[in-house]
Amino acid sequence: MDEAYQTYLNRVARLTLPSAYSGQLQNIQESPKFCGEQPVDFPGYTVMTPPWCEDEYNRDIYGNLKVVQSQLHEQLDSGSIATVPPESFHLTLADLIWDSAYRDALKENPNFERELRDCIAESFQQSQELVSLGKPIELRLLGLTVRPRAIAVCFIPVDEAGYTRILQLRRSIYQNPGLIGLGVEQQYTFMGHITLGYFGTIPADLDRDRLQQILTSLNDQLLEAEAQILTVRRAELRKFANMTGYYRDSDLPAIEF
Repeated sequence: MDEAYQTYLNRVARLTLPSAYSGQLQNIQESPKFCGEQPVDFPGYTVMTPPWCEDEYNRDIYGNLKVVQSQLHEQLDSGSIATVPPESFHLTLADLIWDSAYRDALKENPNFERELRDCIAESFQQSQELVSLGKPIELRLLGLTVRPRAIAVCFIPVDEAGYTRILQLRRSIYQNPGLIGLGVEQQYTFMGHITLGYFGTIPADLDRDRLQQILTSLNDQLLEAEAQILTVRRAELRKFANMTGYYRDSDLPAIEF
């Protein structure tokens, strides 16, 4: 399901063109992950980079995202976007299981969480020779994009080697028979992104032209900032109760790049 490097670059580049915002804004919807600006229960597991509050290496670029996020929240109509806590900023490397699928798995299998942890540890171990090369993966900021239910910032690996390492990690996860047996399956192609906020109430008279102008201006601001590179040094299995915090107990596996 994941794409060749050049195909990925072309796809993400199109998504972040300001000229694409107009079409993207026609399809936005209220996110079920928030009620107003309050998060709703949306539990699950993911493989991700450490969140900003635990990442000492990407302070500058996350700081820029926080500024843009704050301006986005200030300029949009009240209730139209629920921003995530900046300290939770992170890059998802592999979605695993969430919401009703996660709840059902817990009901059906009392050992689900332990088995999930063990399978992810196995996948990390199997991919280590190909993934853990003693140097971080660098991703370049490409710009803002509008998703159907969220506004995010997209990133592209600076070279094909880094992209390949991410795909190798994802394959080791999604092709793990144990995880497949637990109901974990790949549902999305990889798109390196950091979510700034989720759409709330979409008024019938939403001024999409004004919103497009706001996004274009903020996108220009992001691209003019000095910090443009996100360094990915580590992938971790993390648990979440909603979209505002991601937790890691000491026994949850991790892998160093």
